Amino acid sequence: CNLKVSEFLQVTASESPAPGGGSISAYIGALGASLATMVANLSSHKRGWDSKWEEFSKLAEKGQEYIKKLENLVDEDTNAFNQIIKAFRLSEKTNAEKIEKTEKIEKATLNAIKIPLEIMNLSLESMHIINILAKNGNPNSVSDAGVAALCARSAVLGGHFNVLINAKDLKNLELKKQLIKEADLLKQEALKKEEQIISNTIKVINKFT
Repeated sequence: CNLKVSEFLQVTASESPAPGGGSISAYIGALGASLATMVANLSSHKRGWDSKWEEFSKLAEKGQEYIKKLENLVDEDTNAFNQIIKAFRLSEKTNAEKIEKTEKIEKATLNAIKIPLEIMNLSLESMHIINILAKNGNPNSVSDAGVAALCARSAVLGGHFNVLINAKDLKNLELKKQLIKEADLLKQEALKKEEQIISNTIKVINKFT
């Protein structure tokens, strides 16, 4: 997505259904990873922390990986929605066309489930480095680590909504059950991680008061 922030906001606000909640979830996740990377960079360059430079530099590099992957998923989620619409618009005049249309709808629907699952997985993974930064990073930036956690958690919960809404149209019931269970577990883990990070963030902030 090469739009300016203001343009992206207005495209989202328009009558077009995409970009929608899935793309926004990916973007929120990328913002969380960006904040985490900022805290890692500020920690690696903190005066007197020369011995910790390598540790925080590696966290910053990992943060950049999450930023890039989640940024790509902003567009991928929009494309997934468009593929579903395209599949539903296929002709079904003959039996062969009906079969082909059904298969393509199922394939597009599955893709539209797997992308928010990937958003969930990446955002949850990013919460691991966010927690490290909240506990051990530059204490002057601990509030930024806390906000990063809130972004990552929101991305996971947003991805969860999109898994559920798209899974309702999946014909393969066994696969549907499996994917929903996977999403539910990721959501639960993110909420636990969020609670842990908030606790660590508050502990560091309280040291200032």
